[in-house]
Amino acid sequence: MAREANDVSAVNKLQNDPKAVDADIPDLCRFMLAIGVRIGEALAVLWSEVDLNAGTVEITSMIIRVKEVGLLRKDTKSSAGQRTLRLPSWAVAMLERSSGGYVRMDRPVFPDSLDGFRDPSNTQRALREARGSDGFAWVTSHVLRKTAATILDEAGLSAREVADQLGHARPSMTQDVYMVCTAVTPRAARALGGALSSKAMG
Repeated sequence: MAREANDVSAVNKLQNDPKAVDADIPDLCRFMLAIGVRIGEALAVLWSEVDLNAGTVEITSMIIRVKEVGLLRKDTKSSAGQRTLRLPSWAVAMLERSSGGYVRMDRPVFPDSLDGFRDPSNTQRALREARGSDGFAWVTSHVLRKTAATILDEAGLSAREVADQLGHARPSMTQDVYMVCTAVTPRAARALGGALSSKAMG
């Protein structure tokens, strides 16, 4: 969990950057880290899709830029992307704080300066600028998503459960792209040892 702890620490340090705070980058990064969503999905979330009492958020859409058209809010990549995710208690508290007790339900949770949808590419650039030094260059939206997947993997969730969280139809994609090969668990040794010990000793 050392690398994951570094990721979380790096996100928290963004709070010390006034420009990042003004752009709401720290809370956006925490939100992505909390539930493992894509940056386009995070930027598409409306307040009407957040239930602070239940501690859940509905992921239904994503923001994309279409050439000569502009920003569009469209359905997620697949039906697997349509999902309701449970928020950690600290993420609920963060959203309660940012809501200030009142929000317009048709507005995005992480809006631009005009209270509209943010451009994912511009937001990625703002994150790069906020990271600044080479020491934080590796903190990207994809890294945050992979960190969330690794935390779930190490917590013992199945590939199917992690895939459902990330919005993948196929667990194999989750395993190939987001789940790293870690040390073999003691359970594997015990299972193999128990099944083969008599034969090996014979």
